[in-house]
Amino acid sequence: MNTYYETRYTYDKGRAKVWKAITEFLQKYINKTNDNVLDLGAGYCDFINNITASSKIAVDINPEGAKFCEKNVIFYNSSIDKMTSIKNGSIDVLFASNLLEHLDDSELKSAIQEFDRILKSGSRIILMQPNYRYAYKEYFDDYTHKKIFTHISLRDFFEANGYEAIKVMPKFLPFSLKSKLPKSYLLTKLYLHSFYKPMGKQMLIVLKKK
Repeated sequence: MNTYYETRYTYDKGRAKVWKAITEFLQKYINKTNDNVLDLGAGYCDFINNITASSKIAVDINPEGAKFCEKNVIFYNSSIDKMTSIKNGSIDVLFASNLLEHLDDSELKSAIQEFDRILKSGSRIILMQPNYRYAYKEYFDDYTHKKIFTHISLRDFFEANGYEAIKVMPKFLPFSLKSKLPKSYLLTKLYLHSFYKPMGKQMLIVLKKK
C-alpha cells in the first residue's frame, strides 16, 4: 500500500483547489443539513473534507488516511467488504473516486452487498472513475487496475443490482490530476460547466437505491 501511494498516488496539496471545484459541482446531490455522507477509499480525503453535509465519514484501507481528515470527519481504517463500524441503513450518500476498477468480480460482489447493507432506501451513490471507452491507452498504466468499466457497463452493473442511474456523464474530468498544467479552482470550475471537455476520460455516474 505504501509503495502505491509513493508511486501512483502521491500527495499534492494543490489537489485541494481542484477538489473544491469538484465538490461544489457535486453538492447538488447532497443535502447540506440532513445527509450522512461516506467517502469510500477516501485516500487523502479531498472529497470528504470539501463537501458540506450533516455528518461525514471517511473509510480507507490505508491507516495513514486519518492524518488527512479534517476535524469534522470520522475516519475508519477498513476494507471495502468489512465496514463493520458503519451501521445498517445509516448512509444517505456514498461517494467513491477511482475505486471500483481496482476490484475483481468477487470483490465487487462483496462491495455491492456492503452498499446494500449500509445505504438507506432512496440514498445515492456518486462514482467518479476512468471510462475505458476514452481512457483505454492509459487504463492499465496503473498496475492495480483489475476491472474494465465504461459509462454503459458501470450503469448497467448497478441497475442489475437494484440501483437507478439518475445522472451519467461519460466525460467528466481528465484521466489524472497528474499534469504539467496548474491545479486551478477556476479552470476546474470552468471545465466542469463546459459542454466541450477535451481530455475528458473520467466519467461521473450518480445512482439512487430503489
